[in-house]
Amino acid sequence: MTDHRYLKVARVLRKEIADGVYPIGSQLPTEHELCERFTVSRYTVREALRRLREDNLVVSRPRAGTVVIPRTATNCYAHDVVSIDDLVAFAAGSSFEIDSNAMITLDDDTAARTGLPSGSDWLAVCGNRRAENQAAPICRTEYYINRAFAGVGRLLQRHSGPIFPLIEDVFGVSVVEVRQHIRAVIITADLAAQLAVDAGAAALQMQRSYTTSEGEIAQVTVNTHAGADYRYSMTLHRVTGQQ
Repeated sequence: MTDHRYLKVARVLRKEIADGVYPIGSQLPTEHELCERFTVSRYTVREALRRLREDNLVVSRPRAGTVVIPRTATNCYAHDVVSIDDLVAFAAGSSFEIDSNAMITLDDDTAARTGLPSGSDWLAVCGNRRAENQAAPICRTEYYINRAFAGVGRLLQRHSGPIFPLIEDVFGVSVVEVRQHIRAVIITADLAAQLAVDAGAAALQMQRSYTTSEGEIAQVTVNTHAGADYRYSMTLHRVTGQQ
């Protein structure tokens, strides 16, 4: 299994910076001290610090170590994805305000947006995802959950994180693949009201399909972001031994 302990280390340090444990201008502990604290390798610590630098929370300076810096104000929401774990981090770092939660039969329009069969029954959970201390939503989010796992619906009012790990925990399945499609759309009047932007503006719509180890689609998510307020980053690595 791929080791993503660096994400956990980065998450803890990010929270401690936000909570003032490490104020602006202060130094983080040395790599050696962080290795001992989290019982991880130096590689894991360096990857965690890299994530903090990419978030513009710290800088690393020769002979000065890693220093906490003021975060540049921006209206652009950046999303860096390397693994499925990063999708967890994205959802865990924001709140999801549910405004509908019900079983539906997919019509042709919804089927086209989700890639699911028209006329099939899915649990539809819709609402706005919002970052801390931001008035406008990050995006409009629609979850379509396989009816075999629809029992998670009654748990969502007390659940603040991403949904697919909850499906894994409750039903004992594993999500092993996430397929993503991104397209440009025009914001409708209804969607404009939800996102607090003008109707007719451009938006990015991201559709993700979550597949279990049994080859079953557990969930499809559709996130619609106002185009000017979102940046999506993806890191690709060359696989050795393949042409």
